[in-house]
Amino acid sequence: MLATDSIELPRSNLKLTALGMGCAIIGGLYRATREEDARAAVDEAWELGLRYFDTAPYYGFTLSEHRLGAALRKRPRQDYVISTKVGRLMKPDASVKPGENDWATPLPFRPVYDYTYDAIMRSHEDSLQRLGLAHVDILFVHDIGRMTHGDQHMHYWKQLTTGGGFKALDELRNSGQVAAIGLGVNEWEIVVDSMQEIDLDCTLLAGRYTLLEQTSLSPLLDACERAGNAIVIGGPFNSGILVGNRKFNYQDAPPEIISRVEKLETVCRAFSVPLPAAALQFPMAHPAVVSCIPGGRDVAQLRQNAAWFDLPIPDELWVTLKTQGLVDERAPLPVSSPSLSPLPSAGTA
Repeated sequence: MLATDSIELPRSNLKLTALGMGCAIIGGLYRATREEDARAAVDEAWELGLRYFDTAPYYGFTLSEHRLGAALRKRPRQDYVISTKVGRLMKPDASVKPGENDWATPLPFRPVYDYTYDAIMRSHEDSLQRLGLAHVDILFVHDIGRMTHGDQHMHYWKQLTTGGGFKALDELRNSGQVAAIGLGVNEWEIVVDSMQEIDLDCTLLAGRYTLLEQTSLSPLLDACERAGNAIVIGGPFNSGILVGNRKFNYQDAPPEIISRVEKLETVCRAFSVPLPAAALQFPMAHPAVVSCIPGGRDVAQLRQNAAWFDLPIPDELWVTLKTQGLVDERAPLPVSSPSLSPLPSAGTA
């Protein structure tokens, strides 16, 4: 599979390039990204043939949407797919400071969680205005779940269910204002819960199905394959630990994670394969997965991601990782011989 290959979502006619661009970084995640570098990164993604871009109001407190819209606005609208998110309303607030929530240069808007019907509709419309577009293709519910909200989880979950949030998403899809709906989350369990409430077309799953972690393999990915809920892999580097920055789940990586990464890197080094290349290619072997969206801060990072994604990797590397217990024994492998990578069976524990 190459970066520019297009994969169709089972429940819609949208086609995503296998490699897309996650746009949190151009919103200034962890450190500032200059305006000209953000624009050049999006332009470079286009030149590389990438045609799927994901953003969110939360990224840079609306900065990412503004920058992405400006970079894409003159491109033929039918030639690319864009997703953004709902679940937070962005309220004007002059007290917002640089560095808040890890955004180096946030705009003066403060995020307020709200998953109700009216908030979903308002957030969708606000995003269109920031992007300067008449429509987005995919609308994700951003950051919902027990780990995200703690004691407040049921309060926000009720906003989605009895409060009409899911109803709003369904109306936007049925009216054709968006082509697909889903969740953009770090917690796979909430996707399972949501699939009991509404038919999801696509899920952006960040950090939970990667070379480092396959906790979502069953039951989630099995269920998604059966239901046609396509998976977009976000955070393929697990916040950066798989590309060398010692971050895991947006925090400093604990010793046991560092140790596991060192073992992965030892195997990759034995086959002269960069660890990030293996990280980008591994999740694409699962039949539920349609795209992988690492971030790119500048032209060099975009080119490097594309080169890693397209780098030939010998089957023996994947088999060694599985033999050494470094990936789940049920996980499909991106190998040339199908017999080396049995698909996970439905209903496995």
